Amino acid sequence: MYEDFGKSEFETYLTELSLLYHEVNGLIKNVKKWSKRKKVSTGIANFPAKSYIIPEPMGVTLIIGAWNYPYQLSLLPAITSLAAGNTVILKPSELPSRTSKVMARIINDNFPSNYFHVIEGGVKETTELLENRFDKIFFTGSIPVGKIIYQAAAKHLTPVTLELGGKSPTFVLADADIEMTAKRIVWSKFLNAGQTCIAPDYILVDQSIEALFLKALKDEIEANYKNKGDIEENYLRIIDNKNFDRLSKLIETGQVYFGADLNRAKRFIGPTILQNVSFKDEVMKEEIFGPILPVLSFTNLEEVIKTVKERPKPLSCYIYSKNRKTIDKLLTELSFGGGAVNDSVMHLSNTNLPFGGIGSSGIGSYHGKAGFDSFTHYKSILDKPFWFEGNIKYAPYTKKKKAIIKWLFE
Repeated sequence: MYEDFGKSEFETYLTELSLLYHEVNGLIKNVKKWSKRKKVSTGIANFPAKSYIIPEPMGVTLIIGAWNYPYQLSLLPAITSLAAGNTVILKPSELPSRTSKVMARIINDNFPSNYFHVIEGGVKETTELLENRFDKIFFTGSIPVGKIIYQAAAKHLTPVTLELGGKSPTFVLADADIEMTAKRIVWSKFLNAGQTCIAPDYILVDQSIEALFLKALKDEIEANYKNKGDIEENYLRIIDNKNFDRLSKLIETGQVYFGADLNRAKRFIGPTILQNVSFKDEVMKEEIFGPILPVLSFTNLEEVIKTVKERPKPLSCYIYSKNRKTIDKLLTELSFGGGAVNDSVMHLSNTNLPFGGIGSSGIGSYHGKAGFDSFTHYKSILDKPFWFEGNIKYAPYTKKKKAIIKWLFE
C-alpha cells in the first residue's frame, strides 16, 4: 500500500483492515441466523397452509473493486458474498498494482479457484469478464464506469449493486461548534488525500460564521500537518499523474484560501481550501475526489437547499448544527445515500447502517445484514397440506362467494 500511494501502516489498518476484521466477525456471529428459514403469517385465505422464506445464494458473483481503498472495497463485498454462500471472482483495480498483486497471491494460493479467485488486469480484462453471465455483479467506482457495468449486466439481466459517488455536501450552520466542526471535517476530507467517495466534497457555510470557519479549517490543517515531513509520512499521494493533472486544473489561484502545494514528481497535492466559490465554477461540476475543499457561503438556507436538490443525488450529506428542527428539515428534504449529523464519514464504520447510494450515486447497499441481503435471493414459499380445500375460488362463481372473498381481503 505504501509503495502504491504512500499509505501508512496506521492509516491502512484504520481505513482498510479494521473494517474487514469487524465485518468478518459480524458475519461469523450472524450468518447462521440470517441463513435460516423465516416463518411469516399466512392469512385465512390460504388456511391451513404455512408460509416461509428461504434464503439462498445467488450463485457466481463478480466483484469489481476500486483503487482508493483497494483492500476494503474489494474484500468487504467479497467476504460478504462468500458468507451468503456464493462463489466469487474478484477483479481488483489495476491502479495500485503492487496491492493488486499481493491480493491475488494471497487469495489464489489459499482458496480453490472455483470458489474464490482473483483475476488481475485493466479495461481489457474487465471487458472480457463482463461478456460472461454472472448471477450478481458488485461494482465500486466512478459513475461513468458504473454505467458501462450496468449496460453489460443488462444483457444477461444480471442484478447489480453499484457503489458510485457524487458531490456530497456539508452544511455548516451558524450555531455549529466551529472548532469541533473544523476538526472533524479536516480529518474526514483529507483522509486518504481526499480520495474517498464519501468525503465532504464541498462546504455550505452560513455567511455569518464564514470567516471564523475558514480560519478554524486552516488552523486545524496546520495543527495536523506541522511540516513537510509530517505530510509526507502521514498523508497519501495522488494515485497517478492523470488524476494529479485533473485535480491541479481545479485549483484556481484567485480562489485559494489556503494550501495549493503541488509537486507532480511526487504526485503530491497538499490540503487545499478554496473560497469565493460558486456552483458555476469548474470545481463544482464533478466529484473532486482529491484534497481540495471548496467553501461556499449562504444567507438563505431555503435557497441553498433548492440548489442542492436541483443537482444529482449525492452519496453522502453531512450537517453540523445544534438546531434539531433545522437538522430534521435537511434530513427530510434532501435525498442522499447516507450521512451524519455533526460528524463526517464515520457512518461507514457502523455495520448496522446499510451503506449505498441513490440515483446516480448508486444502486443497492451493503455492510452487515444489508450486505448479506444484497447477495441473497429470498424464495417465498406457500406450503399446503392435501387434507383440506375450500371451494370459494372455484366455479361456479356466485354473489355469495364474491361477498365472502370481499370479507376475507378487505
